[in-house]
Amino acid sequence: MAAQELKPGTWKIDAAHSVVGFSVRHMMVSKVRGRFEKFDATLTVPEDPTKASVVATIDAGSINTDNSDRDSHIRSADFFETDNHPEFTFRSTGLEAKGEDFVLKGELTIKKNTHPVELSLEFNGSTVDPFGLDRAGFAASTTISRKKFGVDIEMPMDGGGVVVGDKITIEIDAEFTREA
Repeated sequence: MAAQELKPGTWKIDAAHSVVGFSVRHMMVSKVRGRFEKFDATLTVPEDPTKASVVATIDAGSINTDNSDRDSHIRSADFFETDNHPEFTFRSTGLEAKGEDFVLKGELTIKKNTHPVELSLEFNGSTVDPFGLDRAGFAASTTISRKKFGVDIEMPMDGGGVVVGDKITIEIDAEFTREA
């Protein structure tokens, strides 16, 4: 990430051009995919862009799996318990080069459970849009254990296995604009 590609300053996520999505095994045979509709993130870039940091929040109640009954169940005490735990947070703790890409290290908090996570991070580049705004794009992904974060419902199936898998794959496509 060269300095000329990512200018120093404070960058805010452009939620209209970003996606925070996930997938999880269902009934051991397929995956359910979903996304969060409300989130916020601030990227702080010093002169050395490899020292950049990010702080993000996700509105847990904004989950959308394109099935309102399932979404209501996920908001309940069985899963996210959004009445008591309305948001997830992420705070980066470091950034390391890995070939042409990066590893973004940080602490993720879900239901008051904070654990270190590492996201594979791809810097997609930067540009100046027709309105004169600096824009930068990133793709990030990681896999977490839902049980580790207190989303520990057990739903065993009669023939073996579980209704909802433990591994959650998180995929983020983020576009940021630099504040003037």
